Amino acid sequence: MAVKKGTEFATIDVNLVTVQTYETGADEIIFDTANQIQTTISTETTDAVKLIVKGRLIAQKPEEVTVTGNQIVLTDNVMNFDLIKILQGGTIKYDQTDPTKVVGYSMPVVGSTDKGQRFILRTYSAIYNEAGVITGYERTTYPNCQGVPVGFNIEDGTFRAPEYTINSMPANGEAPVDIDIVAELPVVSQ
Repeated sequence: MAVKKGTEFATIDVNLVTVQTYETGADEIIFDTANQIQTTISTETTDAVKLIVKGRLIAQKPEEVTVTGNQIVLTDNVMNFDLIKILQGGTIKYDQTDPTKVVGYSMPVVGSTDKGQRFILRTYSAIYNEAGVITGYERTTYPNCQGVPVGFNIEDGTFRAPEYTINSMPANGEAPVDIDIVAELPVVSQ
């Protein structure tokens, strides 16, 4: 048996985040204004079973922890109506004379079945070497995501930094998190 060092990567920053719905031919929406991503593993625990007879442990079956997905809280520094629409549904409002100009957003109406869309979330963090040079990026992929309705907080003298809560629930045979090392960040095609 050999003793060896594991592979290490020094990652830093939220360089880029993308979302892509599961629709055929769906665009991957890119944003580089997020500055924090917090991930909590979602689990279910089956209790341990212990056979104790007259104060003596005879046998035991340990508790079992099953991963059911992730809850991701993403902090952004700008409002992104395209992202909000994917997360919770609703309607983006466009200028009537310039249909490319966004002029607002409306949440889904009360009683609506519009809950947003399922999507894939990808996050990118830079990998640096000893010389301070970026040598690649750690891309973390969360499958089968669904957004939670977004609150719109605002405060005097502070730019709005919305927090988006996202639940990722992998399908059978799908990893809850998939991490790849990639050479470059995706580039906006338009």
